[in-house]
Amino acid sequence: MTNPEVAILMLSLFIVLVMLGFPVAFTLLAMGVGFGYYAYFEAGSIQVISDAFSNKIFYLLNQNTYSVMENDTLVAIPLFLFMGYVVERANIVGRLFNALQMAAHNLPGSMAIAALITCAVFSTASGIVGAVVTLMGLLAFPAMAKANYDKEFASGVICAGGTLGILIPPSIMLIVYAAIADLSPLRLYAAAVIPGFMLAGLYIVYVIVRVLIKPSIAPKPREEDIPPKSVIYTQLLTSFVPLTLLIMLVLGSILGGLATPAEAAAMGALGSLVLAFVYRSISWTMLKQSVYLTAKATAMVCWLFVGSWTFASVFSYLGGHEIIEHFILSFELAPWQFLVLVQLIIFLLGWPLEWSEILIIFVPIFLPMLDNFGVNPYFFAMLVALNLQTSFLTPPMAMSAYYLKGVLGSAIELVQIFRGLMPYLFIVIFCMVMMYQFPGIALWLPDTLFGPYIP
Repeated sequence: MTNPEVAILMLSLFIVLVMLGFPVAFTLLAMGVGFGYYAYFEAGSIQVISDAFSNKIFYLLNQNTYSVMENDTLVAIPLFLFMGYVVERANIVGRLFNALQMAAHNLPGSMAIAALITCAVFSTASGIVGAVVTLMGLLAFPAMAKANYDKEFASGVICAGGTLGILIPPSIMLIVYAAIADLSPLRLYAAAVIPGFMLAGLYIVYVIVRVLIKPSIAPKPREEDIPPKSVIYTQLLTSFVPLTLLIMLVLGSILGGLATPAEAAAMGALGSLVLAFVYRSISWTMLKQSVYLTAKATAMVCWLFVGSWTFASVFSYLGGHEIIEHFILSFELAPWQFLVLVQLIIFLLGWPLEWSEILIIFVPIFLPMLDNFGVNPYFFAMLVALNLQTSFLTPPMAMSAYYLKGVLGSAIELVQIFRGLMPYLFIVIFCMVMMYQFPGIALWLPDTLFGPYIP
């Protein structure tokens, strides 16, 4: 049944309901089943109560649920989540931050640089933005406030650094993207390495330049607070090296083709337990909490997939994808105009929505058009991944700001956090422009490791 007016109504109603605060996964399910019942209703038949459930939408819902359960790519999600939760609860991140701030004491804004590097490393191990921002808000912000750092400056560092987890591999967002777009997670990980660390590097450069211009926002540590070099080296050796080595082994095994993302995630989960045991932080309570949080987050992701695939199937069946594609193609845009338009739409969607809703619902609308404009799907994926950083940094719905405000309470005002993270929002946009001008930033590593992409 082709009924594009109903499809547009379906999409518009979904946006309204999500903005009103309804749960995304179950809103997708309800709307998919409701509009699907209409779409697959057999005209001319009298559906009494006895065969009311014979509608094809229920078969589609069942098949989508089974497809999610048997998807090998999604197996990596609970394992990476478990790895991140164990690292978070084993006090490994606290050790890492303390070691890095002592090692960087000679640099301008040493605590801010240490916070950014810690966020990058922890993001790589975790991939959970809320967990990174929350934990770093509890660890780094009080330390920076005690050292008389400007509150806006300190909050911006933590919020921006915490969002790196959805870009730097092994990113859960990239696994979700691979499942949605039917792309290789290995190539996606390889494509994200340089952009991810380039963005982290630009954040650090900004911090150094900002502190050099205005030293009062980040006072230097007192000489009496700096321990001997032997203590610094020991702390780096016992905190930074083990966690970084674990992450490199996980990421290296994926990029080197030695293991699938799921296998590497299992190795990372085991490695996090070993680190927790070595640091004497492992306990039954910690394990129970990690398993519970992993199951909770995994269930959310899986139900999002079930709901989104059902919603998307009905939306496409009604002709929604086709009418949007024809509408955009009718403008006869150049490839760069198409990319700018799509990224602008995703940027605007980042105000009311989180990355999961944008990725699962709206990105698939544009994916079929990539061939029409000759756009490499992995290059497009990296533009989207960078752009999704903005969904956490763009007021008034900058979720990283709310995560930080939630743990700091009255210690800082929300408007101060918004002001602190705005420079990083412009850095993300600058990074996107750079990657568009030099596509090799995203494509060189995957093409080198796996050969040129062939559609």
